[in-house]
Amino acid sequence: MRPLEGIRVLEVAMYGFVPSAGGVLADWGAEVIKVEHAVTGDPQRGLKQTGNLKVGDGPNPNIEHANRGKRSLGLDMSKPEGKAVLEELIRRADVFLTSFLPRSRRSLGIDVEDVRALNPKIIYARGSALGPRGVESEKGGFDMTAFWARASCAASITPRSRDGMTPPPGPAYGDTISGTNLAGGIAAALFQRERTGEPSVVDVSLLGSGLWAMGQSIALSLLLDEPLVAPEPGSLASPNPLSSLYRTSDGRFLSLVMLQAGRYWPDVCRHIDRPDLIDDPRFASAELIAANAEEAVKLLKEAFAARTLAEWTERLATLSGPWAPVQDSLQVGGDAQIRANEYLLRAGDIELVSSPVQFDVAAPELGPAPEFAAQTEEILMELGLEWDRIIELKGAGAVT
Repeated sequence: MRPLEGIRVLEVAMYGFVPSAGGVLADWGAEVIKVEHAVTGDPQRGLKQTGNLKVGDGPNPNIEHANRGKRSLGLDMSKPEGKAVLEELIRRADVFLTSFLPRSRRSLGIDVEDVRALNPKIIYARGSALGPRGVESEKGGFDMTAFWARASCAASITPRSRDGMTPPPGPAYGDTISGTNLAGGIAAALFQRERTGEPSVVDVSLLGSGLWAMGQSIALSLLLDEPLVAPEPGSLASPNPLSSLYRTSDGRFLSLVMLQAGRYWPDVCRHIDRPDLIDDPRFASAELIAANAEEAVKLLKEAFAARTLAEWTERLATLSGPWAPVQDSLQVGGDAQIRANEYLLRAGDIELVSSPVQFDVAAPELGPAPEFAAQTEEILMELGLEWDRIIELKGAGAVT
């Protein structure tokens, strides 16, 4: 049994952030009904290209990633008939999950007071760009603006010599991190309701999640009154040569992160076939390694450039210090450790990254994302509506 089996989530949300929270809850066993506009659906369904990656008419990971395991209901909440269906779903739900802006929630009658009037025990969960308080709380935003740019992620990773801003590493980067935060908050609220009987209003913002991701750097900056500055590409970012990137003969890279240079230096020297460097007086202690870091880096670059990544992967298997291959978004698919832990799983016709939490050393079961409004009739029948009434709702444009 999955942890959230028996929990019903009603998701009134679009794009990546809040729907990804619903996707995590579905991974954990919750029944998630995704409410989409009866005509246009979730605009994310129309996203077919990100950078150089373009999908055709088949499965679309841009919608599948955040919406795995849900059911879809096409509903026009602005019509009285559609609003009545929504209200019945609210009465039966444990969680109301929304990304709608405050003004839209008020105009549609789905703000906290409206939903709680129908179901006093429901968990009300909101995802926003900039948080529920302050003069900008009514504004919208995306992960590029609120998470990446405003929360200091972009400035902290962009070298000052660069004209512009380093973009996020991929689509929905801040959305997915923030959605996982929101899913965790909902789980905690469900636990509190189980213990006390009291429901919560759960808030997570892209801005708050971005700040949390940068939390250690921000704390250092506030203490020292100095921003974090990204190193220039190719520069020695640290006086520790065992905490750096090294190119292999086939153009790949290794990342070494051995913070105790004095401890790991002899083992590294043995693994790169340079035992003569173990007793080299230039590298006899951590302090001397730091003082002669540029010379050490030059020697390590020459050594690592002599073999391919595959060769180094085999040779470094017994290395005591932490290291990793630098992999792109395609190369991770061939990583045996990723496969062993089932961090990539099949969901319908495609593979998706599973949400990162596992229970009892078992991967979650992923279901495919629903086609637009694919379960509308099924959901309406579960509410007790007769077929004639469903036909009437369709004719009125209240459902699809």
